[in-house]
Amino acid sequence: MSVPNIFIAATQQNEGKTTLSLGLLGNLKLRNKNFGYIKPVGQRTVAVGDIKVDEDSVLMERVFNTGSDLRDMNPVTVGQGFTTDWIMQTRTDEHPLDTSILQAYARVSAGRDFVVIEGTGHAGVGSVLGLSNARVAKLLKASVILVAPGGVGRPIDEVALNRELLAKEGVELAGVVINKVQPSKYDHVCKLVTRGFKSLGIKVLGVLPYDEVLPAPSVREVLEETDGELISEHADETLLNTLVKHPLVGAMSTHQALDYFSPGSLIITPSDREDIILAAIGVTISDNAKNLETVAGIILTGKFLPHPAIMDLIRHSKIPIISCAKDTYTVASIVHDLMAKIRPTDLSKIEHATRLVGQNFDIAAICPEC
Repeated sequence: MSVPNIFIAATQQNEGKTTLSLGLLGNLKLRNKNFGYIKPVGQRTVAVGDIKVDEDSVLMERVFNTGSDLRDMNPVTVGQGFTTDWIMQTRTDEHPLDTSILQAYARVSAGRDFVVIEGTGHAGVGSVLGLSNARVAKLLKASVILVAPGGVGRPIDEVALNRELLAKEGVELAGVVINKVQPSKYDHVCKLVTRGFKSLGIKVLGVLPYDEVLPAPSVREVLEETDGELISEHADETLLNTLVKHPLVGAMSTHQALDYFSPGSLIITPSDREDIILAAIGVTISDNAKNLETVAGIILTGKFLPHPAIMDLIRHSKIPIISCAKDTYTVASIVHDLMAKIRPTDLSKIEHATRLVGQNFDIAAICPEC
């Protein structure tokens, strides 16, 4: 008898597939279920020993200790140059990667109560390799949950489009999850999407409210990922654990910038924008004097440091100020990518995701015995 499974895809990138997968596995663990996880096609790889595998597979294995080989949890890894080499190859087998996925899945699913399969984006992602999410779901005999963004019209339109590609492959759409819904609009969106999807014969399995904790990296993580240097020598060490909720590129006038500084802001600015630096330090001094939550930190980009007089203020600042030789765009991109990542060490975020999914997702609909 085949093992119950579900394939989690999304209508776009960074819509919440990993959060849903993580939260679903967390709830299966709470129910003492013996589960497996596989990401058949991975695109964002990390090195683990002498192999490279998708970072989400590493996350799930380290958090849940599933006991599966990482190479089975991510049998196809699309690294740099893979797509070009694939297109240029001459092959006699129409789908030569199928066997790798099927064999890996067989090992991951052996003896399991349930298997979560995570896709790589919308239903068509991977088509260039003959491994679209729709086709992989068909290969593994899995029904699909689509994660769509908060809203009404856009998620319904995007899900309808994805459903057509799934239907072409003969894959069942188990339902949809609407993610990142603003709390102030939650009841309104719930009512409308449930009714809107019902008219299309699609079940809404969950509506997850936007939670600013889940996408927020700590200042310490930003420091590590940017290869920066902490130059505020008197910064409170505990403030490195402050969550970055609002990355802000300081490319505007000082007057405009002051309107955007807020608790949880990470100000990313070239090191020669001394007006922005002084304004940011001034705001933190004022907030500290009033016992208010202040900005999370400041990153100074570029290879040069500010004037020595400014550096003296920086060294004595109580908040984390980081110097990074990379350019502002690169640093902002790194921080943006961090906003969509959960690390194995982020225990509070993992518990948060488990609770969020447990409270707002109909687990019984896909796993009646759970």
